[in-house]
Amino acid sequence: MAPSTEPAPDNNICTSDSLKYWNSVSTSVDGMLGGYPEISRTDLKGSANFLAKLRRERPSQSANGRLQRGADCGAGIGRITAGFLSTLCEVVDVVEPVEKFAQEVKGQKMLGSGSVGSVYVSGLEDWVPEAQYDLIWNQWCLGYLTDTLLVAYLKRCKDAVTINGWIIIKENMSTNVDGEDIFDQEDSSVTRTDQKFRRLFKEADMRLIKTEVQRGFPKGLYPVRFYALKP
Repeated sequence: MAPSTEPAPDNNICTSDSLKYWNSVSTSVDGMLGGYPEISRTDLKGSANFLAKLRRERPSQSANGRLQRGADCGAGIGRITAGFLSTLCEVVDVVEPVEKFAQEVKGQKMLGSGSVGSVYVSGLEDWVPEAQYDLIWNQWCLGYLTDTLLVAYLKRCKDAVTINGWIIIKENMSTNVDGEDIFDQEDSSVTRTDQKFRRLFKEADMRLIKTEVQRGFPKGLYPVRFYALKP
């Protein structure tokens, strides 16, 4: 079979189109979750369970200890910061390219005692971490970066994570029958395969220390996988 002459799906990503889409979305949980607000509780619980297992298996502090500083990357209105990361971290910095979403973050009621620190109105392709983080959380945001930009981003995160810290990725998985990434024209994003993610982690010189699939989401949605990375 002759090699495909079609451009790689990530080559179709257009940042201005992505921003146009998200600027048209409401500043609500419904908007953040694409019309599935009911999955938020399951999503946050799954994230808490994954990180709890990670901390038990590879403790950096006591299981009940708090992390000093975290980053919520592609944070939207701060749903994850308020509902999960504030229970783990003393301070959570926020990175969000859509200004109207970033403005909503500090108004969110935190589930935990952690507070919002710096708010960077920036795309991940432009964000250069200025602090050291015990936890860098990336969820449903890396599909807006090309493969090349994603590797460069992970390399910057690698330099910004503490020796006992983690970089967490939680993303949709491609269900393409041919094992290919899937481009979504509506929001100009790409949904990658598990194999693609693992290859990009290696290119970024990151170690994959734990991975598992989120459970409890409705049928018909993409499967979602966690990855825990270390330099």
